[in-house]
Order: sequence, then C-alpha cells, then structure tokens
Amino acid sequence: RLQRVHEREKRPAAHHTNNNTRSPLTQHTMATWMAFGRVAPAMQGAARMLHTSTAAAERLTISTMNENMLKMKYAVRGEIVARAAQLERDLKQKKKLPFEQIIYCNIGNPQSVGQPPLSFCRQVLALCMYPDLLKNPTTRATFPADAVARAERLLAECISVGAYSHSQGVLGIRKSVADFVLRRDGFPADPNNIFLTNGASEGVKLVLNMLITGPKDGIMIPLPQYPLYSASIVQFGGLQVSYPLNESKAWGIGVAELEQVLREARQEGVNVRALVVINPGNPTGQLLGEANMKEIVKFCLKERLVLMADEVYQGNVYVDSKPFVSFKKVVCEMRAPLEVISFHSVSKGMYGECGFRGGYMEAFNCRPEIVQQMYKAVSVSLCPNVIGQIGVELMVNPPKKGEPSYSQFQREYADIFARLKRKAIKVQQALNSLPGMTCNASEGAMYLFPRVRYPPKFMEAARRLDKHPDVVYALELLNHTGICVVPGNGFGQEEGTFHFRTTFLPTEDLIDIMIANMDKFQRDFMARYGGGAASKL
Repeated sequence: RLQRVHEREKRPAAHHTNNNTRSPLTQHTMATWMAFGRVAPAMQGAARMLHTSTAAAERLTISTMNENMLKMKYAVRGEIVARAAQLERDLKQKKKLPFEQIIYCNIGNPQSVGQPPLSFCRQVLALCMYPDLLKNPTTRATFPADAVARAERLLAECISVGAYSHSQGVLGIRKSVADFVLRRDGFPADPNNIFLTNGASEGVKLVLNMLITGPKDGIMIPLPQYPLYSASIVQFGGLQVSYPLNESKAWGIGVAELEQVLREARQEGVNVRALVVINPGNPTGQLLGEANMKEIVKFCLKERLVLMADEVYQGNVYVDSKPFVSFKKVVCEMRAPLEVISFHSVSKGMYGECGFRGGYMEAFNCRPEIVQQMYKAVSVSLCPNVIGQIGVELMVNPPKKGEPSYSQFQREYADIFARLKRKAIKVQQALNSLPGMTCNASEGAMYLFPRVRYPPKFMEAARRLDKHPDVVYALELLNHTGICVVPGNGFGQEEGTFHFRTTFLPTEDLIDIMIANMDKFQRDFMARYGGGAASKL
C-alpha cells in the first residue's frame, strides 16, 4: 500500500556530445533542410556553428533534469491516447480500419464529445469578452436582460477580462462562491478563505506542495485514485500512501482499512500529513453516505490529518436516495475543529467547461497565517485566468427564478443531466451483461470502472509482450473497435485485479455504437483466449 516514490531510480547515462556529433533531432532537421534546398550554403554553415556552440553548452538533459518529473505518470493521456490519435489520422487518410471513428471515452471532457454549453454562460461570457456589444442598442434586444446585467456587474468588478485580477480572484466572484456554499451547506463561508484557481487541479497541487516538506512526508490517497494525486506527490518529493476502496461494497471507504494503512505507514517512518477523499469518486463513481463521512472526519481528527475534499463532481449525482453532502457541512454539523480544504470546478457537472480552467478551493478551519502563505504562493502567478473566474461565477450563481434566463437555463440543465443519467445506467448494464466483466453502478461523476477477468492465455500473451495486461487489453479494444479507454493500472487497483475506466460522455447515438462494438469485442476476446477459463481473481 505504501509506494516509496522518493527512492532514487536508476538514471540514464549522461549523454556527451562533441563538436562532430549532432543530436538526432539536429541531424533530422539539417537533412530535411538540405534535401529540399531551403537553406543557402551560408545558412547551412551558420546552422552548423549554432549547433556546435549549443551542444557544447548543453545543460538540460534527461540525466540532469529533476528526477521527480521523470517519475511522474499520468495515464489519462498516455500510450492508448497516442495510439488513438494515430488511428484517427489513418481514418482521415482513408485507410481501411475495422471501425469508422474513434470514440473517446478516456477523459472527462464533456464538450469535446458533444455536450452543449449552457446558453446563459456563453451569453455572459460573450458580452464580457467584447464589451462594445453593451454599447450597441440591438444588444438588449438580442441578449436576455439578466445576461446583460451580469456582464455589466462583472466588468465593473474586474475592469476587463484582459486585466490581472486580485491574486485570490475577483472579490465579487469570491463573494458569490461564499453565497453558494452558504446555500448548499447552511453554514457561512469567508470570501477571504476562498481562492479562485485555474481548475481544481491547481488548488490541489498548491495544497500538496504546502504539505510535503520532505521525502518522509506522506499523503493518504484512495486506490483506485485520480492520477493527479500520485503524479503531484511524486513531483513534490513525497510519499503516496494508498488506502483501498472496497469494490465488493460499492467502492466504499472502511475506517478500519484507513487505520491499518496509517499504522503501517507510520511504522515505516512515514509522516502522514493528510487524507484525500474524492467524492463523488474518480474513477470509481461512488457517492459517500453522511454516516461514512462522519467516521472519516473522526478518523482525521483523531490522527491529526488535514482533510482534502475533492468535490468537483458534486453536480453529477444520479441516485435520488443519496444526495451529495459536502465535507465542510459534516464538519460544521459535528463542530469538529478539523482543517478541511475543499475543491470544486467548472469543468464537470452540467457545465463541462473544461477549457475555461476555472475552479475554486476553500480553506476552512485553517490558521490565518496558513491562508496568508497560500496567498503568497498564488501571488507568484499574479492571478487565476479571468475567463475561468467568470465561469466559476456562472456556476455558483445561475439565473434565479423570475429572471429572464431562468426557464431556458433550467431546461438545458435538466436535459444534460437526464442524458448523463440515462447513459450511466445504460453503459453499466451493458458492461455487466458481458462475459468476464462486472461493473458497479456509477452513483456520481462521469465514469465507470469495470473489472475484467482475463483468461490465462491472455495473461501469458501480455507477459510475452512485457506489458501490463490492462494496457494490452485497452490496445486490443482500441485497435478492434475504435473505443478509447484508460487502463485500470493507471489509477491503481487491488493486486491481482484488472480494470479499465470509461466515461459515458459521448452522445447517445455514439454510446449505442460503443456498446454494440464492445459487446462484440468482449465476446470475441473471451472466445479467442479461452474465456471459459477466465480468471476468478
């Protein structure tokens, strides 16, 4: 469970270049220039001189760069996605393949696969981006009055979307976030403890960087987990301390397991600083119940751990019997003196505005001097991007009942939600009908994480290829069907089990094609590798 990411890996041998040896890139570039006659002889000589001086002064190489960056891994954009991009190029060149298109199910990027933006958000953004529209008499006849009023208010607060804002974000938008938290939880929020960020990821990395002070500092993260956490922990030189999610109990978090993992880590000399909870879960889609959350809060209090609550999927909840509850609300109701740092984003939910790179974090129960250090850290980058900040404003402060845009906004929001819920159920049921595969329901988020039981013959084939079985499976699925998923080993999983993560974001017509193609593939796969003897690990 404890991954010692601080141990030094064997580095590649240093690469020395003399004046007579060009790097492969330089050789290729010069050969191309020469072949096409695009470089005059004098320029050729100048290029050679430039390369000679550059090679002699070379200081940044694989062997001299930060080794933590070399160790970082991010499976969501890896070998499988690179292969998908190549196949997509082949399709554009009219090469014959056993499918007509790539169906991207590898990343939670809703608008890239057909989810429409909400009209009100784009109307306000258009007016903020081009303020001269507000001077045009026809604008008020074209745009809803509340969109115009919102744009005018935002421009009054930020002056221009092209200007730096306060380093924590525009104060008026932080006040809107505080109002949102109050409505959601019933407990107030201080705008001075709220930081607008370039997506939730930037806030997560800021906090991890603050917590990890040396190679013995550990962060407890779920297994499976979103690889932002494992990669960032590596980047900052800390230790990943993995606690298991129980697949047989709908990916639940057991406090007994938390205690065991923490005890073992401390016995090995690890200074565990924080617990990360992703709720709703990524890649597993579970939604925690309030009773379980209270147990987790008590655990963190007892063990003196900071609680990092990744709640970016709080708008994606598909079960009526279990509403989303924030960890801040639980802590407030328990009157627990626990430091909770929570994260939210415009990239998920019904907004799906991943390209805005907008998010926020709230530092609750943190000492004022800690908040001041956070402010100092974000000040180095001057400010979060203002377009993303406006996205946060529109997420936490949508049109209200009685306002001109309210009916259309509610209709669009409900339509997107209904489609996501239908697709979540449809894909999960389809996966459970396939031989050698089981899949828990997605109670929230945008993903399913089915377990695949590979036949021994396939396991042997993967061993001969010297690749992880999940990677080989995902490649075969892609090459046969055009469906792009993420191998489960990229998220971490219980030893001896195998999975992949798929979204259910493509349009409903593509989801139907995906299900049909996956059904055929999986049945052929099991027959080809002797599925009757599928592993029951």
